[in-house]
Amino acid sequence: MEQTVHDTDSLKPAPKKSLRGFAAMDPQRQREIASLGGRAAHQSGHAHEFTSEEARAAGKKRHARASSGASEAPRA
Repeated sequence: MEQTVHDTDSLKPAPKKSLRGFAAMDPQRQREIASLGGRAAHQSGHAHEFTSEEARAAGKKRHARASSGASEAPRA
C-alpha cells in the first residue's frame, strides 16, 4: 500500500500583494496625473472631439442596436 503525502502549503492563502506604482497612489493624485494626459492630448491636437453630427450618428447606432434586441454595449 502506498503512502500519500499531502502538501499542506497549498492550503495556506497566498500572501496579499502590495500595491505598486499608480495603484499605490492616493486616488486624488491618480486623478491629477490622469487629467494631465487628457489635457496634453487636447493641446497637441491628438485628442478626438466629437462634432454634433458624429454624436448624433453614434446615438442613432446605439438606439438602433438597443431596440433590435441586441445586448447593450458596456458603458465606460
